Amino acid sequence: MTRVHVVGAGLAGLACAVHLARRGVAVALYEAAGQAGGRCRSYHDVRLDCRVDNGNHILLSANTAALSYLEEIGARDTLIGPAEAAFPFYDLRSGARWVLRPNAGRLPWWIFSSARRVPGTRPGGYLAGLRLARAGANATVADCLDAQDPLWAGFWVPLTVAALNTAPREASARLLWLVLRETFGRGGAACRPLIARDGLGPSLVDPALARLREAGAEVRFNRRLRRIEFAGNRAARLDFGDAAVALGEADRLVLAVPPVAAAELLPGLAAPDEMRPIVNAHIRLPEPPRLPPGMSAELPLLGLVGGLGQWLVLRGAVASLTVSAAAEIVDRPAESLAARFWAETAQALGLDPAPMPPVRVVKERRATFAQTPAALRRRPPARTAWDNLALAGDWTDTGYPATIESAVRSGRTAARLVTGL
Repeated sequence: MTRVHVVGAGLAGLACAVHLARRGVAVALYEAAGQAGGRCRSYHDVRLDCRVDNGNHILLSANTAALSYLEEIGARDTLIGPAEAAFPFYDLRSGARWVLRPNAGRLPWWIFSSARRVPGTRPGGYLAGLRLARAGANATVADCLDAQDPLWAGFWVPLTVAALNTAPREASARLLWLVLRETFGRGGAACRPLIARDGLGPSLVDPALARLREAGAEVRFNRRLRRIEFAGNRAARLDFGDAAVALGEADRLVLAVPPVAAAELLPGLAAPDEMRPIVNAHIRLPEPPRLPPGMSAELPLLGLVGGLGQWLVLRGAVASLTVSAAAEIVDRPAESLAARFWAETAQALGLDPAPMPPVRVVKERRATFAQTPAALRRRPPARTAWDNLALAGDWTDTGYPATIESAVRSGRTAARLVTGL
Protein backbone atom coordinates (compact mmCIF):
# COMPACT_ATOMS: atom_id res chain seq x y z
CA MET A 1 0.00 0.00 0.00
CA THR A 2 1.25 3.48 -0.83
CA ARG A 3 2.11 5.66 2.14
CA VAL A 4 3.02 9.31 1.66
CA HIS A 5 5.42 10.79 4.18
CA VAL A 6 4.91 14.57 4.42
CA VAL A 7 7.72 16.41 6.19
CA GLY A 8 6.62 19.83 7.42
CA ALA A 9 3.25 20.78 8.92
CA GLY A 10 3.01 24.34 7.71
CA LEU A 11 0.13 25.15 5.39
CA ALA A 12 1.80 23.51 2.39
CA GLY A 13 2.29 20.26 4.30
CA LEU A 14 -1.17 20.38 5.84
CA ALA A 15 -2.82 21.03 2.46
CA CYS A 16 -0.90 18.12 0.95
CA ALA A 17 -1.70 15.75 3.80
CA VAL A 18 -5.41 16.67 3.91
CA HIS A 19 -5.75 16.32 0.13
CA LEU A 20 -4.32 12.80 0.29
CA ALA A 21 -5.93 11.58 3.50
CA ARG A 22 -9.40 12.56 2.33
CA ARG A 23 -8.81 10.48 -0.79
CA GLY A 24 -7.93 7.36 1.15
CA VAL A 25 -4.15 7.57 0.96
CA ALA A 26 -2.17 6.60 4.05
CA VAL A 27 -0.33 9.67 5.33
CA ALA A 28 2.39 10.24 7.91
CA LEU A 29 3.00 13.92 8.76
CA TYR A 30 6.17 15.01 10.55
CA GLU A 31 6.86 18.45 12.05
CA ALA A 32 10.08 19.73 13.63
CA ALA A 33 8.24 22.06 16.01
CA GLY A 34 5.83 21.15 18.76
CA GLN A 35 2.85 22.50 16.83
CA ALA A 36 1.57 22.77 13.27
CA GLY A 37 1.03 25.90 11.18
CA GLY A 38 4.58 27.11 10.60
CA ARG A 39 4.47 30.86 9.92
CA CYS A 40 0.67 30.82 10.09
CA ARG A 41 -0.31 29.88 13.60
CA SER A 42 -1.98 30.96 16.84
CA TYR A 43 -0.61 30.71 20.35
CA HIS A 44 -1.36 31.83 23.90
CA ASP A 45 0.72 34.86 24.83
CA VAL A 46 1.59 35.06 28.52
CA ARG A 47 2.16 38.82 28.57
CA LEU A 48 -1.22 39.57 27.00
CA ASP A 49 -2.93 36.55 28.60
CA CYS A 50 -4.85 35.74 25.45
CA ARG A 51 -4.51 33.88 22.17
CA VAL A 52 -2.95 35.79 19.30
CA ASP A 53 -1.72 34.99 15.80
CA ASN A 54 1.96 35.20 14.93
CA GLY A 55 0.90 37.80 12.35
CA ASN A 56 -1.97 39.19 10.33
CA HIS A 57 -2.91 37.24 7.22
CA ILE A 58 -5.56 38.54 4.84
CA LEU A 59 -7.18 36.34 2.23
CA LEU A 60 -9.01 37.63 -0.82
CA SER A 61 -12.02 36.10 -2.51
CA ALA A 62 -9.77 35.38 -5.52
CA ASN A 63 -7.73 32.92 -3.41
CA THR A 64 -9.63 29.92 -4.74
CA ALA A 65 -7.18 27.25 -3.55
CA ALA A 66 -7.07 28.61 0.00
CA LEU A 67 -10.86 28.87 0.17
CA SER A 68 -11.22 25.36 -1.25
CA TYR A 69 -8.83 24.09 1.45
CA LEU A 70 -10.99 25.73 4.09
CA GLU A 71 -14.05 24.01 2.60
CA GLU A 72 -12.19 20.69 2.68
CA ILE A 73 -11.38 20.99 6.38
CA GLY A 74 -14.85 22.30 7.24
CA ALA A 75 -13.71 25.79 8.25
CA ARG A 76 -14.95 28.09 5.47
CA ASP A 77 -17.46 29.71 7.82
CA THR A 78 -14.67 30.81 10.18
CA LEU A 79 -13.71 33.63 7.80
CA ILE A 80 -15.42 37.00 7.97
CA GLY A 81 -15.49 39.87 5.51
CA PRO A 82 -17.77 42.37 3.79
CA ALA A 83 -20.32 41.43 1.15
CA GLU A 84 -18.59 43.83 -1.24
CA ALA A 85 -14.92 44.70 -1.68
CA ALA A 86 -13.98 47.56 0.64
CA PHE A 87 -10.60 48.56 2.09
CA PRO A 88 -10.73 51.29 4.78
CA PHE A 89 -7.58 53.43 5.19
CA TYR A 90 -6.29 56.04 7.59
CA ASP A 91 -3.44 58.48 6.93
CA LEU A 92 -1.45 58.91 10.14
CA ARG A 93 0.09 62.16 8.89
CA SER A 94 -2.97 64.05 7.65
CA GLY A 95 -5.73 62.30 9.58
CA ALA A 96 -7.62 61.62 6.35
CA ARG A 97 -9.84 58.54 6.13
CA TRP A 98 -11.17 56.85 3.02
CA VAL A 99 -12.48 53.51 1.78
CA LEU A 100 -11.20 52.00 -1.45
CA ARG A 101 -14.25 50.42 -3.13
CA PRO A 102 -13.76 48.53 -6.40
CA ASN A 103 -17.00 47.79 -8.22
CA ALA A 104 -18.14 44.19 -8.65
CA GLY A 105 -17.74 43.84 -12.43
CA ARG A 106 -14.57 43.52 -14.50
CA LEU A 107 -14.95 46.96 -16.10
CA PRO A 108 -13.26 49.20 -13.48
CA TRP A 109 -15.58 52.18 -13.54
CA TRP A 110 -14.81 52.76 -9.85
CA ILE A 111 -11.52 54.49 -10.71
CA PHE A 112 -13.58 57.33 -12.22
CA SER A 113 -15.45 57.90 -8.94
CA SER A 114 -13.62 60.12 -6.46
CA ALA A 115 -15.68 58.60 -3.64
CA ARG A 116 -14.28 55.13 -4.37
CA ARG A 117 -10.60 55.83 -4.97
CA VAL A 118 -7.68 57.13 -2.92
CA PRO A 119 -8.07 60.90 -2.24
CA GLY A 120 -6.06 63.14 -4.53
CA THR A 121 -5.58 60.45 -7.20
CA ARG A 122 -6.71 60.37 -10.82
CA PRO A 123 -7.91 57.50 -13.03
CA GLY A 124 -4.67 57.58 -15.04
CA GLY A 125 -2.68 56.54 -11.99
CA TYR A 126 -4.65 53.29 -11.75
CA LEU A 127 -4.50 52.62 -15.49
CA ALA A 128 -0.71 52.99 -15.24
CA GLY A 129 -0.80 49.57 -13.62
CA LEU A 130 -1.11 48.14 -17.13
CA ARG A 131 2.61 48.88 -17.52
CA LEU A 132 3.23 45.93 -15.21
CA ALA A 133 1.76 43.62 -17.85
CA ARG A 134 4.52 44.63 -20.26
CA ALA A 135 7.33 44.42 -17.72
CA GLY A 136 10.49 42.55 -18.57
CA ALA A 137 11.74 39.65 -16.49
CA ASN A 138 14.17 41.87 -14.59
CA ALA A 139 11.83 44.83 -14.05
CA THR A 140 10.85 45.96 -10.58
CA VAL A 141 7.62 47.65 -9.53
CA ALA A 142 9.49 50.93 -9.12
CA ASP A 143 10.78 50.61 -12.69
CA CYS A 144 7.23 50.59 -14.03
CA LEU A 145 5.27 53.01 -11.84
CA ASP A 146 5.70 56.66 -10.91
CA ALA A 147 6.78 57.13 -7.29
CA GLN A 148 5.75 60.81 -7.53
CA ASP A 149 2.13 59.99 -8.31
CA PRO A 150 -0.16 60.36 -5.24
CA LEU A 151 -1.33 56.78 -5.88
CA TRP A 152 2.15 55.46 -5.12
CA ALA A 153 1.95 55.84 -1.34
CA GLY A 154 -1.79 55.23 -1.11
CA PHE A 155 -2.13 52.14 -3.29
CA TRP A 156 0.94 50.76 -5.07
CA VAL A 157 3.22 50.58 -2.03
CA PRO A 158 0.58 49.01 0.29
CA LEU A 159 -0.38 46.49 -2.41
CA THR A 160 3.22 45.55 -3.19
CA VAL A 161 4.45 45.04 0.35
CA ALA A 162 1.25 43.25 1.43
CA ALA A 163 1.28 40.83 -1.50
CA LEU A 164 5.03 40.36 -2.05
CA ASN A 165 6.61 41.28 1.31
CA THR A 166 9.24 43.09 -0.73
CA ALA A 167 9.83 46.82 -1.22
CA PRO A 168 8.68 48.17 -4.63
CA ARG A 169 12.21 49.21 -5.57
CA GLU A 170 13.21 45.52 -5.70
CA ALA A 171 9.92 43.60 -6.02
CA SER A 172 9.16 41.77 -9.25
CA ALA A 173 6.87 43.77 -11.53
CA ARG A 174 5.67 40.59 -13.24
CA LEU A 175 4.63 39.01 -9.96
CA LEU A 176 2.72 42.11 -8.90
CA TRP A 177 0.97 42.09 -12.27
CA LEU A 178 -0.25 38.56 -11.57
CA VAL A 179 -1.67 39.76 -8.24
CA LEU A 180 -3.32 42.76 -9.89
CA ARG A 181 -4.72 40.67 -12.75
CA GLU A 182 -6.17 38.00 -10.46
CA THR A 183 -7.75 40.44 -7.99
CA PHE A 184 -8.54 44.03 -8.99
CA GLY A 185 -8.34 43.04 -12.64
CA ARG A 186 -11.29 40.70 -12.16
CA GLY A 187 -13.40 43.23 -10.31
CA GLY A 188 -14.49 43.70 -6.72
CA ALA A 189 -16.02 40.22 -6.56
CA ALA A 190 -12.48 38.80 -6.73
CA CYS A 191 -10.89 41.05 -4.12
CA ARG A 192 -13.19 40.98 -1.13
CA PRO A 193 -10.89 40.93 1.95
CA LEU A 194 -11.38 38.07 4.39
CA ILE A 195 -9.81 37.44 7.78
CA ALA A 196 -9.98 34.57 10.26
CA ARG A 197 -12.71 35.42 12.75
CA ASP A 198 -11.10 33.70 15.74
CA GLY A 199 -7.51 33.41 14.55
CA LEU A 200 -5.30 31.46 12.17
CA GLY A 201 -5.14 28.31 14.29
CA PRO A 202 -8.92 27.84 14.64
CA SER A 203 -9.41 28.50 10.91
CA LEU A 204 -6.47 26.98 9.07
CA VAL A 205 -4.63 24.60 11.37
CA ASP A 206 -6.77 22.96 14.06
CA PRO A 207 -9.55 21.78 11.69
CA ALA A 208 -6.93 20.31 9.34
CA LEU A 209 -5.33 18.31 12.15
CA ALA A 210 -8.78 17.09 13.20
CA ARG A 211 -9.53 15.94 9.65
CA LEU A 212 -6.20 14.13 9.44
CA ARG A 213 -6.75 12.28 12.70
CA GLU A 214 -10.28 11.35 11.65
CA ALA A 215 -8.81 9.84 8.48
CA GLY A 216 -6.27 7.81 10.47
CA ALA A 217 -3.20 9.81 9.46
CA GLU A 218 -0.13 9.73 11.69
CA VAL A 219 0.84 13.18 12.99
CA ARG A 220 4.18 13.43 14.77
CA PHE A 221 5.56 16.62 16.28
CA ASN A 222 9.13 17.37 17.42
CA ARG A 223 10.49 15.33 14.53
CA ARG A 224 13.19 17.32 12.72
CA LEU A 225 14.44 15.59 9.59
CA ARG A 226 18.24 15.48 9.76
CA ARG A 227 19.09 13.62 6.60
CA ILE A 228 17.58 11.81 3.63
CA GLU A 229 19.36 8.72 2.38
CA PHE A 230 19.04 8.02 -1.32
CA ALA A 231 19.32 4.79 -3.27
CA GLY A 232 19.65 5.43 -6.97
CA ASN A 233 16.81 7.69 -8.09
CA ARG A 234 14.74 7.20 -4.92
CA ALA A 235 14.61 8.57 -1.40
CA ALA A 236 15.13 5.46 0.73
CA ARG A 237 15.40 6.47 4.38
CA LEU A 238 14.48 9.40 6.62
CA ASP A 239 16.84 10.11 9.50
CA PHE A 240 15.23 12.03 12.36
CA GLY A 241 18.23 11.74 14.64
CA ASP A 242 16.68 9.61 17.38
CA ALA A 243 14.66 7.53 14.92
CA ALA A 244 14.68 6.50 11.28
CA VAL A 245 11.96 5.62 8.79
CA ALA A 246 12.65 3.33 5.85
CA LEU A 247 10.67 4.11 2.69
CA GLY A 248 9.19 1.08 0.97
CA GLU A 249 8.98 0.67 -2.80
CA ALA A 250 5.46 2.09 -2.86
CA ASP A 251 6.16 4.94 -0.41
CA ARG A 252 6.37 8.55 -1.45
CA LEU A 253 7.92 11.62 0.17
CA VAL A 254 6.80 15.26 0.10
CA LEU A 255 9.29 17.73 1.51
CA ALA A 256 7.32 20.77 2.74
CA VAL A 257 10.01 22.58 4.69
CA PRO A 258 11.49 26.10 4.34
CA PRO A 259 13.88 26.65 1.42
CA VAL A 260 17.03 26.76 3.56
CA ALA A 261 16.16 23.41 5.15
CA ALA A 262 15.28 21.87 1.77
CA ALA A 263 18.62 22.98 0.32
CA GLU A 264 20.44 21.30 3.21
CA LEU A 265 18.56 18.04 2.69
CA LEU A 266 18.65 17.80 -1.11
CA PRO A 267 22.00 17.77 -2.92
CA GLY A 268 22.26 20.43 -5.61
CA LEU A 269 18.88 22.06 -4.96
CA ALA A 270 18.77 25.69 -6.05
CA ALA A 271 16.22 27.54 -3.93
CA PRO A 272 15.56 31.15 -2.91
CA ASP A 273 18.10 32.00 -0.22
CA GLU A 274 17.40 35.68 0.46
CA MET A 275 14.61 36.24 2.96
CA ARG A 276 12.48 39.19 4.03
CA PRO A 277 11.07 39.81 7.54
CA ILE A 278 7.65 40.81 8.82
CA VAL A 279 7.15 42.54 12.17
CA ASN A 280 3.87 42.33 14.05
CA ALA A 281 2.61 43.83 17.29
CA HIS A 282 -0.31 42.68 19.42
CA ILE A 283 -1.81 45.18 21.87
CA ARG A 284 -4.16 44.15 24.68
CA LEU A 285 -6.63 47.02 25.10
CA PRO A 286 -8.61 47.46 28.34
CA GLU A 287 -11.83 46.83 26.42
CA PRO A 288 -13.01 46.48 22.82
CA PRO A 289 -12.75 49.96 21.28
CA ARG A 290 -15.40 51.84 19.41
CA LEU A 291 -14.79 51.30 15.70
CA PRO A 292 -13.62 54.39 13.79
CA PRO A 293 -15.29 55.51 10.54
CA GLY A 294 -14.84 53.01 7.69
CA MET A 295 -14.05 50.09 9.98
CA SER A 296 -16.85 47.61 10.61
CA ALA A 297 -17.54 44.48 12.63
CA GLU A 298 -17.79 42.48 9.41
CA LEU A 299 -14.27 43.62 8.53
CA PRO A 300 -12.30 44.86 11.57
CA LEU A 301 -9.39 45.80 9.30
CA LEU A 302 -7.77 49.18 8.69
CA GLY A 303 -4.99 50.06 6.26
CA LEU A 304 -2.47 52.60 7.55
CA VAL A 305 -0.27 54.95 5.54
CA GLY A 306 2.18 57.62 6.61
CA GLY A 307 3.55 55.74 9.61
CA LEU A 308 5.23 52.52 10.66
CA GLY A 309 2.23 50.19 10.77
CA GLN A 310 0.61 49.08 7.51
CA TRP A 311 -2.43 47.05 8.57
CA LEU A 312 -4.41 47.03 11.79
CA VAL A 313 -6.76 44.17 12.71
CA LEU A 314 -9.10 44.18 15.69
CA ARG A 315 -10.33 41.05 17.44
CA GLY A 316 -12.26 42.11 20.49
CA ALA A 317 -9.85 43.93 22.79
CA VAL A 318 -6.72 42.91 20.87
CA ALA A 319 -5.35 45.23 18.19
CA SER A 320 -2.72 43.71 15.88
CA LEU A 321 -0.46 45.70 13.56
CA THR A 322 1.71 44.44 10.72
CA VAL A 323 4.76 45.80 8.94
CA SER A 324 5.75 43.81 5.85
CA ALA A 325 9.08 44.20 4.05
CA ALA A 326 10.36 45.16 7.50
CA ALA A 327 14.13 44.94 6.99
CA GLU A 328 14.65 48.53 8.13
CA ILE A 329 13.02 47.99 11.55
CA VAL A 330 13.45 44.30 12.40
CA ASP A 331 16.63 44.94 14.42
CA ARG A 332 15.18 47.79 16.47
CA PRO A 333 14.52 47.02 20.16
CA ALA A 334 11.09 45.59 20.79
CA GLU A 335 10.41 48.24 23.43
CA SER A 336 10.85 51.16 21.04
CA LEU A 337 8.77 49.44 18.39
CA ALA A 338 6.03 48.75 20.93
CA ALA A 339 5.82 52.42 21.89
CA ARG A 340 5.59 53.47 18.24
CA PHE A 341 2.98 50.85 17.43
CA TRP A 342 0.86 51.87 20.39
CA ALA A 343 1.02 55.56 19.49
CA GLU A 344 -0.18 54.79 15.95
CA THR A 345 -2.91 52.47 17.19
CA ALA A 346 -4.20 55.02 19.69
CA GLN A 347 -4.27 57.68 16.97
CA ALA A 348 -6.02 55.48 14.41
CA LEU A 349 -8.65 54.27 16.87
CA GLY A 350 -9.11 57.59 18.67
CA LEU A 351 -7.90 56.25 22.04
CA ASP A 352 -6.18 57.97 24.95
CA PRO A 353 -2.45 57.23 24.45
CA ALA A 354 -1.74 57.10 28.19
CA PRO A 355 -1.07 54.74 29.78
CA MET A 356 0.41 52.27 27.30
CA PRO A 357 -1.26 48.84 27.51
CA PRO A 358 0.62 45.51 27.26
CA VAL A 359 2.22 45.04 23.83
CA ARG A 360 3.85 41.96 22.31
CA VAL A 361 6.17 42.49 19.33
CA VAL A 362 6.70 39.44 17.12
CA LYS A 363 9.50 39.35 14.55
CA GLU A 364 9.39 36.80 11.74
CA ARG A 365 12.86 37.27 10.29
CA ARG A 366 12.34 34.69 7.55
CA ALA A 367 8.69 35.37 6.79
CA THR A 368 9.04 34.89 3.01
CA PHE A 369 11.74 34.81 0.42
CA ALA A 370 12.61 38.12 -1.24
CA GLN A 371 10.30 38.22 -4.25
CA THR A 372 12.74 39.92 -6.57
CA PRO A 373 13.25 39.07 -10.25
CA ALA A 374 16.48 37.24 -9.41
CA ALA A 375 14.94 35.21 -6.60
CA LEU A 376 11.97 34.13 -8.72
CA ARG A 377 14.39 32.38 -11.07
CA ARG A 378 15.54 30.23 -8.14
CA ARG A 379 12.08 28.85 -7.34
CA PRO A 380 12.24 25.11 -8.04
CA PRO A 381 9.35 23.08 -9.45
CA ALA A 382 7.53 20.52 -7.33
CA ARG A 383 9.06 17.67 -9.34
CA THR A 384 12.58 16.67 -8.32
CA ALA A 385 15.31 14.40 -9.68
CA TRP A 386 14.07 11.58 -7.41
CA ASP A 387 11.13 9.50 -8.57
CA ASN A 388 9.36 9.30 -5.21
CA LEU A 389 10.05 12.80 -3.90
CA ALA A 390 8.24 16.11 -4.49
CA LEU A 391 8.63 19.59 -3.03
CA ALA A 392 5.96 21.80 -1.50
CA GLY A 393 6.07 25.27 -0.04
CA ASP A 394 5.10 28.83 -0.95
CA TRP A 395 8.70 29.29 -2.15
CA THR A 396 8.40 26.66 -4.89
CA ASP A 397 7.43 27.64 -8.41
CA THR A 398 3.68 27.98 -8.03
CA GLY A 399 3.59 31.13 -10.16
CA TYR A 400 2.00 32.96 -7.21
CA PRO A 401 3.53 35.13 -4.48
CA ALA A 402 4.65 33.46 -1.25
CA THR A 403 1.24 33.57 0.41
CA ILE A 404 -1.31 31.20 1.92
CA GLU A 405 -2.72 30.70 -1.57
CA SER A 406 0.69 29.67 -2.90
CA ALA A 407 1.32 27.31 0.02
CA VAL A 408 -1.98 25.49 -0.49
CA ARG A 409 -1.47 25.25 -4.25
CA SER A 410 2.01 23.82 -3.75
CA GLY A 411 0.79 21.19 -1.29
CA ARG A 412 -1.92 20.00 -3.62
CA THR A 413 0.44 19.97 -6.60
CA ALA A 414 2.91 17.80 -4.69
CA ALA A 415 0.12 15.46 -3.60
CA ARG A 416 -1.04 14.94 -7.18
CA LEU A 417 2.52 14.54 -8.39
CA VAL A 418 3.39 11.66 -6.05
CA THR A 419 0.07 9.82 -6.27
CA GLY A 420 -1.79 11.04 -9.36
CA LEU A 421 -4.80 11.93 -7.17
